[in-house]
Amino acid sequence: MGSDEAYNFVFKVVLIGESGVGKSNLLSRFTKNEFNHDSRTTIGVEFSTRTVQLSGFTIKAQIWDTAGLERYRAITSAYYRGAVGALLVYDITKHLTYESVERWLKELYDHAEAHIVVMLVGNKTDLESERSVPTEEAKDYAEKHGLLFLETSALESTNVDAAFNNVLAEIHRKVSSKQVTRGPISSVSLSNPSAEDNEEKKPCCRNI
Repeated sequence: MGSDEAYNFVFKVVLIGESGVGKSNLLSRFTKNEFNHDSRTTIGVEFSTRTVQLSGFTIKAQIWDTAGLERYRAITSAYYRGAVGALLVYDITKHLTYESVERWLKELYDHAEAHIVVMLVGNKTDLESERSVPTEEAKDYAEKHGLLFLETSALESTNVDAAFNNVLAEIHRKVSSKQVTRGPISSVSLSNPSAEDNEEKKPCCRNI
């Protein structure tokens, strides 16, 4: 991906949710249009970027992915810092991953910017016959908590672009309408690339 492209905004978006729900494949599908059938648990933190056009603006999405396993959660404070969007992912075939959504949401709001844009994502719609989380139940939960909502399949590339783009569009709407005038979300407009770009796509693996 061209890291020298000119852009108007950089938005940091984090992926959260239990291990095994498909966060890494959502990331690779969105940024590289790839799917790994033998996806191992992500260890540490890694981010990838993709530049998109929205309302005539060039937006660089910096998407961060981390493991959902409890023993890696020491990295979350730095992980959330500066994030202006989040995709909270669960597996539609594993109700326990949906039940943990409330805990993840609390952790997100404990660490992230108050105005962060959050989308609840039910992944693995390609396994519809094994569904254990009804669409309406999750949709109602999202509406009740002021979250965006979409169901996706990283395997079949269903709604993946839509999920990320909807979050980016909502962040851009908040910035453009000046709903947010301070904090990390107002610093997403950069006149030149930040130092972070030099580390683009490098895994940030640590021994915990």
